[in-house]
Amino acid sequence: MFSKIPVPQAEWTEENMKYMFCFFPFIGTVIGAVFIGVDYLGEWLSLSPGLHTALLVVVPVLITGGIHVDGLLDTADALSSWQERERRLEILKDSHAGAFAVIAGCVYFLCCFGACSQIAGDKKAVLLTAAGFMVSRCFSGIGVMALPKAKKSGTVAEFSRKAENILVRNTLIVYLILLAVLMIFIQPVAGAAAFLSSFVIFLYYRHVAMKYFGGTTGDLSGFFLCLCEAGTALVIAVISAAMHV
Repeated sequence: MFSKIPVPQAEWTEENMKYMFCFFPFIGTVIGAVFIGVDYLGEWLSLSPGLHTALLVVVPVLITGGIHVDGLLDTADALSSWQERERRLEILKDSHAGAFAVIAGCVYFLCCFGACSQIAGDKKAVLLTAAGFMVSRCFSGIGVMALPKAKKSGTVAEFSRKAENILVRNTLIVYLILLAVLMIFIQPVAGAAAFLSSFVIFLYYRHVAMKYFGGTTGDLSGFFLCLCEAGTALVIAVISAAMHV
C-alpha cells in the first residue's frame, strides 16, 4: 500500500487493518537504510557530486512510487485555486496536474536536491536525514488518527474507521520519543532542530487541513509527508554547514 517493495498480497479485512499504521513508519526505516547505503556507495564509487545527490533525492520516490508526491501536487493545486472548501476537495481528486502542481513539484525537488547536496558524505547528517523518514511517517499516522476527516469516504477515512486509534496513536508517540532521543544522540543541535522542525511542520499541516479542507485526506497526508521530509533535510543541511564553518 505505501511502497513499491514487492511483498505477498494480504486481504484487506477489518481485523488486519486495525494496527497497520503501527507499521507505517517502518517504510521510513527501509527508505532511510537505502538512503544511507546510496550515500556510502556514492562515496565508495567516487561519483560526481551531482549524480551522488540525484541518487539520494530519488530514493524515497522510487521506494514509495511517488504516492506522497502525488498528494503534494494535488494539494498545491487545491490551495492555489482559492475556491470554496467543497471545490478544493474536488480538485484533490482531479487526476490532472495544474500549473501550481508543476511549480510545487519543481520547488520541492529543487529544495531536496539542494539539501542532499549539502548532506551527501556527512555521516551524521545522513543518519539524521534517514531517521527523518520515520519521524515524518509517525506524525503522518498521528494525523490520520487524531485529525477530523475532510471526507467520509476515501483511503484515510476507511483506515481510520477500522484502526484502533488510541493504541496506534500511543504506539506512534512512543516511536517519536525514541526517534527524538536517537536524533539528539547522533548530533544534539542538528538532531533537536530537525525533530522540532518536523513538529512545527505538523502543526502547519494541521492548520492547513482544518482551515482550508475541514480535516485531513490521503492527499493532505502526502502533502505533509513531502513538506516534512524536505523541511527536515533543509534544516539538517543548514545546521551541518554552519557547524563545519
